[in-house]
Amino acid sequence: MLKINNLHASVEDKSILKGINLEVKAGEVHAIMGPNGSGKSTLASVIAGKEEYEVTDGNILLDNEDIEDLAAEERAHKGVFLSFQYPVEIPGVSVTNFMKTAINQTRKAKGLEDMPAKEMLQLIREKSELLEIDRKFLSRSLNEGFSGGEKKRNEIFQMAMLEPKLAILDETDSGLDIDALRIVANGVNKLKSKDNAVIVITHYQRLLDYIVPDFVHVLYNGKIVKSGGKELAHELEEKGYDWIKEEEDAKNN
Repeated sequence: MLKINNLHASVEDKSILKGINLEVKAGEVHAIMGPNGSGKSTLASVIAGKEEYEVTDGNILLDNEDIEDLAAEERAHKGVFLSFQYPVEIPGVSVTNFMKTAINQTRKAKGLEDMPAKEMLQLIREKSELLEIDRKFLSRSLNEGFSGGEKKRNEIFQMAMLEPKLAILDETDSGLDIDALRIVANGVNKLKSKDNAVIVITHYQRLLDYIVPDFVHVLYNGKIVKSGGKELAHELEEKGYDWIKEEEDAKNN
């Protein structure tokens, strides 16, 4: 589904990604871990097509199509979803109306008519029940006055409604208490299928107790320096990231 080859990227002429190779197949969950400043959020942003990042080498293939020249909106229409670490507030626009607009824009990009109102309401009802979301929540202004847990739950609701091929969760556990973390993880687990894939970007192992990855990759200094199964996340939790740094420093000296 997703294939990244020798990806180099920079922001404001500062090199951040220095040769990322990664393949994610349908039905898989991949976790990207690493210390602060290693390039985790940059990788998420580059896959999603954020324009402030410049790809200087390599390519990104989605279903064997090179998406490097596509804008973020076009990538979203093709099924790439990015949950933000700090979601924006949109006063005056309800969660429901935001979702209606997003879904119909995606349909329009595919040459389809707007989703009939009855069908849209049925979809909203199904997904909100699946994720245990109160109907009152859906009438509130998008992210305005939301707690950290509510913002994250709203993003998982957006993911449920849009049904992306590739969902990228960028530090979605940031600032969440254990109950909110469990709710978000439960939502992600319910939405996983053999036809989609999930990339979970996290600094801590605790999220991976709830969303169990098939593969764990350690990003350090702009490169994936180690890959393994879920046991690698437990090893990082025990040892911290210093041993990774020491191994890489030893290699480079």
